[in-house]
Amino acid sequence: MEKKRIAFELLIFQSDDELSQNEQKLLSAAVRARESAYAPYSRFRVGAAVLLENGETVIGSNQENASYPSGLCAERVAVFQAGARFPGVPIVSIAITAASEEHQVDVPAAPCGNCRQSIIEYEQKQKSPISILLKGEKGPIYKCSSLADILPLAFNSSFLGDS
Repeated sequence: MEKKRIAFELLIFQSDDELSQNEQKLLSAAVRARESAYAPYSRFRVGAAVLLENGETVIGSNQENASYPSGLCAERVAVFQAGARFPGVPIVSIAITAASEEHQVDVPAAPCGNCRQSIIEYEQKQKSPISILLKGEKGPIYKCSSLADILPLAFNSSFLGDS
């Protein structure tokens, strides 16, 4: 039997002031995007902001639907919009923030499994990491250097016979 340990480094910041100016701007864009969320059912608003290599920032917010599977998470709205508007331009990082109308979100909310899979596809396609900033309404900010950190053993095109 072989045993393998999978681990990653998570940086935890107590304040926006500890982030670089670019990271602060990206997180602010995610907070603004959160305000445009359409979340009448969950009342859980999520905003995402994607920084592209060309300096463009693309935002997204969760968009719910009474037929729950028809909605879309903020992360996928932002990433898919970036891919459609700027095809071939690598994603440098993504900031994600969440707030609830029911309670204060004081810990960062990480992307769901579908969003992780969607983002890792872009990371694999561009052959470079996408750093992630996560924040609730209050509390710490988490930073990972790559989506692969939070989705180890990711499914990819090699399982479909592609190289």
